[in-house]
Amino acid sequence: MGRSRYKIYESTHPYFITCTILNWLPVFTRVESADIIIESLRYLQREEGLRLYAYVILENHIHLVASSDDIARSMKHFKSFTAKELIKLLQSENASVLLEQFRFYKKAHKTTAEYQIWQEGSQPKLIQTEAMMLSKIDYIHQNPVKRGYVDEAWHWRYSSARVYEGMDGLIEIERFW
Repeated sequence: MGRSRYKIYESTHPYFITCTILNWLPVFTRVESADIIIESLRYLQREEGLRLYAYVILENHIHLVASSDDIARSMKHFKSFTAKELIKLLQSENASVLLEQFRFYKKAHKTTAEYQIWQEGSQPKLIQTEAMMLSKIDYIHQNPVKRGYVDEAWHWRYSSARVYEGMDGLIEIERFW
């Protein structure tokens, strides 16, 4: 999981995971970029048995509560695939300012890539209790509200809050309660 000080010790247990765009650059401001995240999560659900309990996509980071047979491997695949797809999207849209920033802020040891999209690591936090699970799900759902983007959590399109309110969401969720 990169050079992060955070480690995954119980690879099949649920984790609260944060993935942040390098230098907090706003990438998920367009439907096409957020769709890359959604499609990648769907693929991991089908192919790697990813169990997604909650998620939110904001303009420069995402939060998940998820588990799989090997969550570290799943997140590595997720970040690798989405980085490549986001770069392709930015190139097709001639988003030269963002691409230059991803080149400039790229870590020096990343010698095989021209750009770096994601910050290293994903700050995984093992969900140890039901109370912690509920707290993390609430934190995820309230994130857009606290930022002032919406008045109600379920108003945010790129969140599992809708599913927890009994509505259709963009991606299948394993509701915790």
